[in-house]
Amino acid sequence: MEQNSEPSILIIGAGIFGTSTAYHLSLEYKDPSRITILDRTPSPPEPAASNDINKIIRADYSSPFYCDLAYEALDAWATWPELKDFYYRTGWVMLDEEGSDLAERIRKVFRDRNHDPTEDVKLSELNQRWKGILEGTETKGFKDAYWNPEAGWCDAAAATSALMRAAMGRGVNYAVGEVAQFHLNDTRVDGVELSNKRHLSADKILVSTGAWTSSLLSPLEDRLNIAETDRIEQQASAAGVAVAHYRMSDAEMVQLSEMPVVVYGGNGEVIPPPKHNRLLKFTNSNTFTNTITTKSGHRISVPLEQDQHIVSSRLKRETEQTMVDRVMPTFARGKEAAYWRLCWDARTPTQDWLLDRHPNPRLSNLFLAVGGSFHSYKFLPTAGKYMANVLLGRSNGPEKDKAWGWKSTRSEGGGAHPKTAPKRELRDVWDDDLGSRL
Repeated sequence: MEQNSEPSILIIGAGIFGTSTAYHLSLEYKDPSRITILDRTPSPPEPAASNDINKIIRADYSSPFYCDLAYEALDAWATWPELKDFYYRTGWVMLDEEGSDLAERIRKVFRDRNHDPTEDVKLSELNQRWKGILEGTETKGFKDAYWNPEAGWCDAAAATSALMRAAMGRGVNYAVGEVAQFHLNDTRVDGVELSNKRHLSADKILVSTGAWTSSLLSPLEDRLNIAETDRIEQQASAAGVAVAHYRMSDAEMVQLSEMPVVVYGGNGEVIPPPKHNRLLKFTNSNTFTNTITTKSGHRISVPLEQDQHIVSSRLKRETEQTMVDRVMPTFARGKEAAYWRLCWDARTPTQDWLLDRHPNPRLSNLFLAVGGSFHSYKFLPTAGKYMANVLLGRSNGPEKDKAWGWKSTRSEGGGAHPKTAPKRELRDVWDDDLGSRL
């Protein structure tokens, strides 16, 4: 590619997809200064799912498609100098619920690849393994468990920043600001105006704003009179989960030194505490949406625009009853959490990513990279390779192009991470005294 033929690219959002895409474009461009990434805060962006104390890294999928992609990512986590120091291969233990065949489907994918690292774990043996950390864990409602030593976790905030620094070190620009509006001419979006009146323009614009995508694009969709069925909300909607963190003592850190990630069926998971902050993390996987009606009358899902560490007492109690009191109770039951968080992501109906050009002819240079669906942080090192191909007009192959393309119809059910489907609104678990925040 000749230098003067390299399109300028503005990436809005410095989370998983934005950072990864900026990094991979910087490897391809002769002049990476033609790439600009914009976010409301310096890297890692706040508030965003990519700014977190840790995320799970695993290849355990019932989908061969994502299992293969995950192994590609795991190799990067283990070998890339930018990321390997933030990756901890502790393994994971997954408890499988009665009536579920998820664990068996996952392990069948491994067997079909002729590589099955897993082993059975009897529920009666959980108390004795891993220094007894699972003693007291409630196993009623579960039928069995399995252990995979290849899984683990990463320091998410540090890894996001490290990959962003690598991209900037190659010449990528990083701008801090908030988009006030898109500039739209007769044929395309030619740039954005920030809240401080600064203008940024580019040949191609990539929106990688996760759970904030609907709220960002809704005014632009209004200007173009885009029909409800063709709006971004039908492709990816914002959903949230509650997360509790408990600070461990020195003695508890010693006992947890061999702790794997613990997956408590579809209820959530517990991730080992990093040494630098000693925070044991419990995630309540019972997700929710926060639906609002815009001034133009469209219903969209949005994150709360507030301190993400404010969580209602009702949601705290639910999380404690669902996870904290039932999994590894020795380490958290009866204690005060060091802090709580609402973690938001954009979820697609099939939990596939959306890596595509916008289909509206007036938005021919607007691209989207969204749809983490609560399972995509592990793809930080590799997802951007595929989005870079889309931006540069290259196919990722028929299967990937179809999976990550704009969908003409909304189909629910199944997918890469199906249990994340929200079944309620945030207001259902929000206290009356906090109602003004909704």
